[in-house]
Amino acid sequence: MLDHLSFTAPQPKTIAGAKQDWELVIGLEVHAQVASKAKLFSGASTGFGAEPNSHVAFVDAAMPGMLPVINEFCVAQAVRTGLGLKAAINLWSAFDRKNYFYPDLPQGYQISQLYHPIVGEGEVIVDMAPGVARRVRIERIHLEQDAGKSIHDMDPNMSFVDLNRTGVALMEIVSRPDIRGPEEAAAYVAKLRQIMRYLGTCDGNMQNGNLRADVNVSVCAPGAYERYQETQDFSHLGTRCEIKNMNSLRFIQAAIEYEARRQIAIIEDGGAVVQETRLYDPDRGETRSMRSKEEAHDYRYFPDPDLLPLEIEQAWVDDIARVMPELPDEKKARFVQELGLSEYDAGVLTAEVENADFFEAVARGRDGKQAANWVINELFGRLNKEGLTVETSPVSAAQLGGVIDLIAKGDISGKIAKDLFEILWTEGGDPAQIVESRGMKQVTDMGAIEKAVDDIIAANPAQVEKARANPKLAGWFVGQVLKATGGKANPAAVNELVARKLGM
Repeated sequence: MLDHLSFTAPQPKTIAGAKQDWELVIGLEVHAQVASKAKLFSGASTGFGAEPNSHVAFVDAAMPGMLPVINEFCVAQAVRTGLGLKAAINLWSAFDRKNYFYPDLPQGYQISQLYHPIVGEGEVIVDMAPGVARRVRIERIHLEQDAGKSIHDMDPNMSFVDLNRTGVALMEIVSRPDIRGPEEAAAYVAKLRQIMRYLGTCDGNMQNGNLRADVNVSVCAPGAYERYQETQDFSHLGTRCEIKNMNSLRFIQAAIEYEARRQIAIIEDGGAVVQETRLYDPDRGETRSMRSKEEAHDYRYFPDPDLLPLEIEQAWVDDIARVMPELPDEKKARFVQELGLSEYDAGVLTAEVENADFFEAVARGRDGKQAANWVINELFGRLNKEGLTVETSPVSAAQLGGVIDLIAKGDISGKIAKDLFEILWTEGGDPAQIVESRGMKQVTDMGAIEKAVDDIIAANPAQVEKARANPKLAGWFVGQVLKATGGKANPAAVNELVARKLGM
């Protein structure tokens, strides 16, 4: 499937104001909320937008004596995600307690998987340009609980805590430090989001916090990354700083660019970068210090005594693998190979799973290129203009397919088809019935078309002479005939008759 791709190595980056070239090294920890109606260890709802503290079970609130019970569906979703990222599935994994104290963490610890994650090493292919890609290695995926939410803007003197998110299942997807630039980091997160939406394991809603990333950034001299690759010694990569809770692709790029400039300025001034956790302020376009960077020992991890190790069977994993959907790279390759689409068009159509499904419904049994042109140019163009999606489109896949069928049968021309699309958009209805009831059918009667051509030629002798001297001017007659017939004359027939009548 990847034969058409060229994998590229990044070049040293030139940072404005820097005294020399530097290389960026970026690793991401992406937190993806598992698409599940219930939480990881309780039956409480995961629905978004409910009244504060209305989706909280006793175990979520850390009531005494309440024990966690694993949600099998969340485990299946993590396995499905691992398979989608071509990762190793660990049949034996275990949960640990990550201890820290914060008002929105009632237990005083988070149940996570530090030592034995459910998913091991995998990879993501990130498209950087048509036919050009980068491979980013996945180190691990582990399941963990989300924390609650502290609210600081409801009262000038007090903060409030909403525990609705507490206990919601997260998949933490940890990359290797293989990402080398801001655009690549954003493209990597976008690709992860795309894959998980195809799989149905995370809805990818970044605005609601269902997908967010912690971005680790460091800078090093050209060649240092290659030395790291040879030795696996992280000291070659420079001191990293982590930017927490990024939930916008645009902000991820901007934060990396600022952080890179900040670190380079410190180093070139003779200072040393301090390893720490930082936050990005989008209003000021800068990162600021949040706290010193914790290490694993700071959290006093130990195996969770309330949960047995998680053991799954290979047959269960195989059952999940058998019903895996077609993933975006596979679908894109099929659109190119079987439907003859360009890499660009196939990429546009597969960017969102809903768009791909809509297109396939339109293209089924029809010319793929023509279907792609109508979906991308007419439908997507109008949807973007109106701020809609294919899910809220006034024109259904069946209606758009009906328009294409009428063009293929010769009942309507391309111009009439655009008029018909406008009627469908504003009024709805069946395309064939609209064409019939409103007299929009294309004129294919050669006698009627020939009479229209003869009338236009007879009425414009001077233009005839010009066209015979310059055949390019024959298009004027075609336009006049189409105008005289209300755009209903078959354009191909008109072109043929005009050329024959003018002796061309």
